[in-house]
Amino acid sequence: MFTPEKTYTQSRWSLADLFPSIDSPELESAFKSLADQVNMFEAIRPQLNENMEPSEFLKIIQQLENIERLGNRIYAYASLLLAEDTQNQAALTLIARVEQFVAEISNQLLFFDLWWKELSDDAADRLMADIGDYRYWLEEMRHFKPYTLSEPEEKIINIKNVTGASAIDRLYDSITNRYTFNVELDGKIQEITRGELMVYARDPDPDLRARTYQELYRVFGNDAPILGQIYQALVHDWRNEQVALRKFASPIAARNLGNDIPDEMVTTLLKVCQRNAPIFQRYFKLKARWLGMERLRRYDVYAPLAISDKEYTFSQAANMVLDSFNRFDEGMAEMAQRVFSKQHLDSEVRKGKRSGGFCLTALPDLTPWILVNYQGKASDVATMAHEFGHAIHSMLASDHSIFTAHPSLPLAETASTFGEMMLVDRMLKEETNESVKRDLLFRQVDDAYATILRQAYFALFENQAHEMINQNASVDDLASAYLENLRDQFGDSVDVADEFRMEWISIPHIYNSPFYVYAYAFGQLLVLSLYQQYQAEGASFKPRYLKLLSAGGSEPPVKVLVDAGIDIRQDSFWQGGMNIVNHLVDQLEKIPIQNS
Repeated sequence: MFTPEKTYTQSRWSLADLFPSIDSPELESAFKSLADQVNMFEAIRPQLNENMEPSEFLKIIQQLENIERLGNRIYAYASLLLAEDTQNQAALTLIARVEQFVAEISNQLLFFDLWWKELSDDAADRLMADIGDYRYWLEEMRHFKPYTLSEPEEKIINIKNVTGASAIDRLYDSITNRYTFNVELDGKIQEITRGELMVYARDPDPDLRARTYQELYRVFGNDAPILGQIYQALVHDWRNEQVALRKFASPIAARNLGNDIPDEMVTTLLKVCQRNAPIFQRYFKLKARWLGMERLRRYDVYAPLAISDKEYTFSQAANMVLDSFNRFDEGMAEMAQRVFSKQHLDSEVRKGKRSGGFCLTALPDLTPWILVNYQGKASDVATMAHEFGHAIHSMLASDHSIFTAHPSLPLAETASTFGEMMLVDRMLKEETNESVKRDLLFRQVDDAYATILRQAYFALFENQAHEMINQNASVDDLASAYLENLRDQFGDSVDVADEFRMEWISIPHIYNSPFYVYAYAFGQLLVLSLYQQYQAEGASFKPRYLKLLSAGGSEPPVKVLVDAGIDIRQDSFWQGGMNIVNHLVDQLEKIPIQNS
């Protein structure tokens, strides 16, 4: 049962539900058990044939699931241990060991994947007829049949990635997560982390905002030749594998198939975003007038309109987040509260800790782990709601197998963004300070920009950068292209200083998950539509929404959305989300301007 108004304190998470410690016998035993299970699975290779009994096939799938579960447990532990301290040498050694181990066992298990893809459609349909929750995972695997290489080639790629792309990407994280930044605060130079620095990107002081970005890109810019080369190497690696070897039509097509979203649907999404850039340009001109400026600088995009120094204690924030979920559904609040009771939240700000926030689900039946860097701002409260939304999504889908519990990437942001919107609505209704309320209203459009247009333009840049790097573009060429991307995005509404040409090297997603970013725009526009339905329908909306979340990754995303009354194949659907943003800007333009 949900318990309201408890006292919560910031703390480090506990990983004891995975393993007691990095040097525990349980962890070593898990490595051995996993190796033994994989060796046993290899022994079933002669049994695989298209005439086998469905009951035998089901047992094989269940055996594979047990392997996947143990592997996920080990990998999650190593990943979370590293996230809490990216400079921890023992954690770095463990993650390297795990990645090598996973590559080796992936090669041992590869025969099943290849056999399943090569099977005739008739035989596959017969074996899947009564397979239950595993069906979509098996169907999705066969979608990759045209892009699958021979067994020796696939094994080489698995091994290569450990010391290739994965190692290079980890090097990027290690380099950038150890950065510190020097900012003058209260007359003194202070050395702070990136997470602490970016709080000042939303500071009321325009000079401090400018110095924040200048310091960010000074530090990143010092390593631009190295970080740029890392990106070039990762892009070459992606193209070599996905386009040259696997024969995908384009670099982004590989991501689209992984998301089970048709290429043309993603193209439509990005075109709609680009076409609607003037909505946000209009908004930035309005914001400039509110700030008493002739034109915004890029430093000012996230500037607060009211000079509000209001902060929320961690306990206040936790209770606000939990209560906003409770108002929608008590079961959601109970799930969110479980993250606290299980000590699966790391909310402290520490040097070396991964910046930003994320939610990791190790196993469907384990409470997810959440990382945030809580510093008391309204944006930190919103981030908490966002990550708890992810956790609730996972818990609602926990009755699915490990292969089908996690939603497709574009749907993965649904519950998180919806949860954030519920929180903001709650804050707006209860806030008595008009300047804070006004700031929150404008922040909604700020966040819509950050999640929709900014992410879409990142994806457009990625498309361009992958092609440019294939044509031997230099790091400086990429920086120039990125600056043009920004100027197209902002038009004449924002003055973009030259140092922003290096912004792209500070975006981790384009390094570690090429083309991941369009999922944010997809998710935000989707949620705008869903939230509009919620406001119109009230309680009758809830069962359909909970069904959408509970589906996890057990159905194709297009089908999950059709069942929820959403048709993402239509340009008009995406435009509908943009129309909501446009309407919000219309409303803001009617508010009498009061310069702070």
